[in-house]
Amino acid sequence: MAACGSDSGGGSAPKEVKVGVIYLDTQGFYGGVRKGIDAGANAAGTKVKIVETNAQDDASKESSFMQTLVGQQVKAILLSASSATASVPAIKQAHDANIPVICYNTCIQEPEMSKYVSAYTLGDPIEFGAKLGKAAADYFKSKGIANPTIGVVNCEFVEVCIERRKGFEQALKADGVNYRIVANQKGGDASASLTAAQNILTANSSLDAIMGEYGDATIGSVKAVRNANRVGKTVVFGGDMTTDIANALKDNTVLKAQVDIGGQVMGKAAIKAALEIIDGKKPSKVVVPVPVDIYTSPEDASSWLTAHADGIP
Repeated sequence: MAACGSDSGGGSAPKEVKVGVIYLDTQGFYGGVRKGIDAGANAAGTKVKIVETNAQDDASKESSFMQTLVGQQVKAILLSASSATASVPAIKQAHDANIPVICYNTCIQEPEMSKYVSAYTLGDPIEFGAKLGKAAADYFKSKGIANPTIGVVNCEFVEVCIERRKGFEQALKADGVNYRIVANQKGGDASASLTAAQNILTANSSLDAIMGEYGDATIGSVKAVRNANRVGKTVVFGGDMTTDIANALKDNTVLKAQVDIGGQVMGKAAIKAALEIIDGKKPSKVVVPVPVDIYTSPEDASSWLTAHADGIP
């Protein structure tokens, strides 16, 4: 747990507020969220004291820290929920204490979301998957792969990842690709995702592609393909951008496309929504859209690396 702040002048939001932030895990995306929160607070002319932690994909740790934030009477809580269902009691607790909860990236299920969440900054997960699926369809057609077999390394303990795969498959179907999902395994951190991808490759010796639903799944899958000497035979399509992933796309021998919702963009949107709510301006709709970007070439990767020279997504 840490606390820090940023100063700037002007703006209509309160001059100084304490905000709680809970990150889902340790992926680089959340470093980008943190940087975006700072930038968004500066843009609003607000000094924000941040009390933060990493829930490590654990609803019980998330709940415990939520109790701490409620006890500290923070003015708002920014949260990437660890579970669509198990996170409900913790969010309700904050809501009942009149502390607005702003979900970002992941959230709880309906109808509880509409009851207890003040705003949800989200890159449309169907669009996320569909952009990646379109890139995959274009690749399969360009290579004359009529009936591709695909493995998935997933994060489907959260609803957005289920939606990402749904969008991916919808785009393949819309382009007339006669694909088959031959495996769908849970990933985890980069090491666990590497193991999952290796297991998929071992069980499917002629696999055409792997979809990594998020950053660690992508980099784990790329490493698994290389370790199995499948370069040139099995390719990867992934979600979420980092420096390592951008370099893999720049190399382009395994990773062929990457879809991304920038962490900094997400952080800016989340703190903007929080400060507006604190200031009495509720969003017209709970879901606040955040743009989804697709990268499909070494040139795209080089541009991303130039724009993120500090390595923070």
